[in-house]
Amino acid sequence: MTRLAVFDCDGTLVDGQAAVCETMERAFAAIGSPPPERNAIRRTVGLSLPLAVRQLMMDGREVDRLQVVEAYKRLFRETRLSGALHEPLYDGMADLLARLDEDGWLLGVATGKSDRGLHSCLETHGIKQRFVTLHGADRYPSKPHPAMLEAALDEAGVEANQAVMIGDTSFDIEMAGAAGVRAIGVAWGYHDPAELLAAGAQSVASTMEELENMIRG
Repeated sequence: MTRLAVFDCDGTLVDGQAAVCETMERAFAAIGSPPPERNAIRRTVGLSLPLAVRQLMMDGREVDRLQVVEAYKRLFRETRLSGALHEPLYDGMADLLARLDEDGWLLGVATGKSDRGLHSCLETHGIKQRFVTLHGADRYPSKPHPAMLEAALDEAGVEANQAVMIGDTSFDIEMAGAAGVRAIGVAWGYHDPAELLAAGAQSVASTMEELENMIRG
């Protein structure tokens, strides 16, 4: 019986697309470098920040990549502290989490966000208390490495066959596969359904109702 549902954050729980893209563009501008195309930025969502920047600056110097990473962290933090950060929950997500929680499901998050960014996001939406295990990119290798998902399993006290991973990118799905966890994709995020299925997703939800039915199996 599945006991633990682990969610990705950006593109799965919340729509942070504009904030991520705008901050990355500003970070590149801060070092005097032309920004990547937005589609390229969106393709890296879910990776840890250093790996995302490396993919966006494949031919760049390491010193420049490090400067972009630091600029992004600073600019994102300034936006959050100013109250201008906009990362809305997807419609129906709060109700879905509430129903799962009330039915005895354990809930977790495994995300490419920093721990600080994750906790702030969940607190802003008043849903942090729903989750028994929270894991950001600060303490683990980047997805699709399974370390953060394995840590979630360990903290929740469940086996891989008792868990499900829900995400919007192939990185989430591949991480689940590496950890031996069932994977469900969502169609409202950053990678299209065909990519998620090709990466190993058992199914891809287009609505919250579909997602709930798939989680419950």
